[in-house]
Amino acid sequence: MISVTEWQKIGVGITGFGIFFILLGVLLYFDSVLLAFGNMHKLKGTSFFLGGVVIVLLRWPLLGMVLETYGFLNLFKGFFPVAFGFLGNAFNIPFLSALFQRLQGTSSMV
Repeated sequence: MISVTEWQKIGVGITGFGIFFILLGVLLYFDSVLLAFGNMHKLKGTSFFLGGVVIVLLRWPLLGMVLETYGFLNLFKGFFPVAFGFLGNAFNIPFLSALFQRLQGTSSMV
């Protein structure tokens, strides 16, 4: 018989909790009501992005990609400063840190 140590039991328990919460997060992510609430406040970006997909499927790829890009930028414009701030702090490269702080919109040197 295989002996299981206490550390292995703890690892299996923590892994089980992780899998449970990941599945719960995926289920809540694809909940139609939550998706509708999220898209209701970003109707302009969503409509341009999906309109671009339709235009690409109708064989106008250049115009469709431009519309998709505009919709993508409208959907995630609130996330870009957060991402640039994280990248500026995560990678402590002098030139890139200064660039990411400028893109983030803050001039703090903390």
